[in-house]
Amino acid sequence: MKTNLRAGQLANASDLVDVPKLLTAYYEDRPDPHVAAQRVVFGTSGHRGSSFDRSFNEWHILAITQAICLHRRQQGIGGPLFLGIDTHALSRPALASALEVLAANGIDVMLAEKDDYTPTPVISHAILGYNRDRKSGLGDGIVITPSHNPPKCGGFKYNPPHGGPAEEAITSRIEATANEFLTKNLNGVKRMPVDKALSAATTHKHDYLTAYVNDLENAVDMDAIRNSGIHLGVDPLGGAGVHYWKPIAERYGLNLKVVNDVVDPTFRFMTLDWDGRIRMDPSSPYAMRSLTAMKDQFDICMACDTDHDRHGIVTRSSGLLPPNHYLAVCIHYLFGNRPRWGNHPAVGKTLVSSGMIDRVATKLGRKLYEVPVGFKYFVGGLLAGDLGFAGEESAGSSFLRRDGTVWTTDKDGIIAALLSAEITAKMHKDPGEIYRELTRELGDPIYDRISAAASSQQKKALEEIAEKDIHAPDLAGEKILSVLTNAPGDGTPIGGVKVIAKSGWFAARPSGTENIYKIYAESFNSKDHFLQIEAEAQVIVAGVFESAGVAA
Repeated sequence: MKTNLRAGQLANASDLVDVPKLLTAYYEDRPDPHVAAQRVVFGTSGHRGSSFDRSFNEWHILAITQAICLHRRQQGIGGPLFLGIDTHALSRPALASALEVLAANGIDVMLAEKDDYTPTPVISHAILGYNRDRKSGLGDGIVITPSHNPPKCGGFKYNPPHGGPAEEAITSRIEATANEFLTKNLNGVKRMPVDKALSAATTHKHDYLTAYVNDLENAVDMDAIRNSGIHLGVDPLGGAGVHYWKPIAERYGLNLKVVNDVVDPTFRFMTLDWDGRIRMDPSSPYAMRSLTAMKDQFDICMACDTDHDRHGIVTRSSGLLPPNHYLAVCIHYLFGNRPRWGNHPAVGKTLVSSGMIDRVATKLGRKLYEVPVGFKYFVGGLLAGDLGFAGEESAGSSFLRRDGTVWTTDKDGIIAALLSAEITAKMHKDPGEIYRELTRELGDPIYDRISAAASSQQKKALEEIAEKDIHAPDLAGEKILSVLTNAPGDGTPIGGVKVIAKSGWFAARPSGTENIYKIYAESFNSKDHFLQIEAEAQVIVAGVFESAGVAA
C-alpha cells in the first residue's frame, strides 16, 4: 500500500471530521442487523466502528451494555463496574447511552471525578485494586475507546474481574446477545433517562487519577528519574491521559513538560498518518512527526495513544524507536534491574513480534511465552506473576510491579513511557543507544509489516490454514525449520501461519476488522534477504488461496 504524499504534514480543514454530523448519525441512524458490517462484532479490542457507517450507533451501545448486564448476572459479578472513556467524539455520547442501561439494571457504576477521561490501564488498575483479596462481589469494567483509530471512530470494550481484555468465550456471548437485541428492536433492553441515571444511587464518582498516580512508584523507579534531573517531553496526543501527566510530574518532582495539552475531537493538531488519515498512533513516524522534531530539546520524549495503552518513545540518539526495538530494550533492562522478581517470571511476546526478543530472552536465561495477537492471552500470566513483561509488536505492553506482583492486566502506555525515563536515568544512555548495543551482540534484524486486500473467503482460508498447506521446502534460500499454526506458549490457534527459517521468518494472518491480510517478516541476514522473504511469503499465501479455490 502506497504512502500518501501528505503523510507527516499537519491536517487541513478538509481532513477534519464533522463532529456535529457524526453525533447526529450516532443518535439518528439505526443499524440493520441483517447487514454484516452493521452488526456487533468484537475483535481483538472490543467492538469498533463509526456512526457514519452505522457500525457504532446508539443502538449498538444499548444492546452491548444490556448484554454485559446479563453476563454479569449469569456470572455472579456483583461489585461495581469501573467505566472510563477516551477523547474521541463518540465516546461521551456512548458513555451516556451505557449509563442509561447500567443504571436501569441497578449496577453500581464508578465514573471519573470532574467527568474526566480515564485511560485503559487506569481502569485495569482500578479493577485489580478493588478485587484484591476479594472472593465475591467482584468488580469489572468498560472502556469506551477505539484506541488510536481515526476521529470518526468509536470503540467499546469489556474487562472482566481479572482486569484485562475479555477472552473470546465472553466476547462471543456478549456479541451474540447484543445482536439478538438488535434483531428484536432492543426489546428486553432496560433503560432510564440519562439525567436520572446520573443522579441514581448506583452512580458514583471515583478518583481514578490519585489512586493510579500515587501507585506508580511501585511499578517504576520514580526516585531515580527525579534524582537524575533528566528533562522529559510528553505528548498525550490529545488522549485520555492528558490530565495525568502534570499530576505525575508534581507528585514525583519530575522535570517534565507536556508539549501539547489540547483536547479536540477533530485532532486537528495531529500530522497525517501514512495513508493521509488522522490517526493517533504513537508508533507511526508520520503521526509522531511533531514530537520527533523536538527530540533534541529533551533527554527523552514519550507519547501515548488516545486511550494511553500504547507508547511511543523518541530518543536523541535514534529518533522514534520502532516498537520492537523498545520492547527488546525494556526486557533487557527490566530482567536485570528487578531483583525482587526472582528467576521465575518469563518473557511474554506475540508471535509476530521481533525475533530480537527471543534472542534477548535467551541471553537472559528466561523462558519465552509466545502467544497469538491479542493482549488477552497475557492476562493469566501477568495476574499470577508468571510473566515479568508482556509486549505486542504494536507498541502495547505491561510489566509487573517492582515487588513481582501484578500491576495491570491490560496494556499500559504510561508505565512503558516512564520506564524509558528510568532506563535513561539509571543506565546514563537512552534506549536507542542500548538497542544499538544489543544489535552488536545479537544481530541487527530488518522487520516490517505489509497489508494486502483480501476477500472474506480469502481471510477465512488464511485463518483456517494448516501446516500441510505450506508446500515450500525453503524460505529465501534457507530450509524451513518449522511451520506454526498454533502459538508455542499456550497452544492457541493463531488464526494464520508463521513460517520460520534459520535467519528469518514470516507470519500471515487476516485482519479482524478490515478486508485485508497482513504479512509480518523479519531477517537477521540482510535487506535483500528480507525482501526475498517478503516476496516469497506473498507467493505462499497466494498458493494457499489458490488451493482453497479463492484466488484473486
